[in-house]
Amino acid sequence: MAAATRPVAIKIDPDIKERVKRLATARHRTAHWLMREAITQYVEREEKREAFRQSAIKAWEEYQATGLHATAEEADAWLAKLEGGQDAEPPECHV
Repeated sequence: MAAATRPVAIKIDPDIKERVKRLATARHRTAHWLMREAITQYVEREEKREAFRQSAIKAWEEYQATGLHATAEEADAWLAKLEGGQDAEPPECHV
C-alpha cells in the first residue's frame, strides 16, 4: 500500500516555473511529476552525502581514540591490486 501523500506549497520564481514547464513538456511529463522527481532525487543524494559525512566523522573519532591507521602507501598498494583485478585484503591497521 502506498504511503499517503499531502500537498505542499513551495514558492519558486517565475523563471524557474517556466523552465520546469518547458522541460516537463519536452519529457512528456507533468510539471508536478518533474518537481516530485527532482525533490526525491535531491533528498536521496543528500541523505547519502550525510551518511558519508557521518561515517567520516566516526572514522576520525575512532582514529583519534585508537591511533590505528593504514598509510597512504599501504592504501595505494592495496587499491592498485584491486584495480589490477586481484582479490586483495585491505592493509592491516597499525599505530
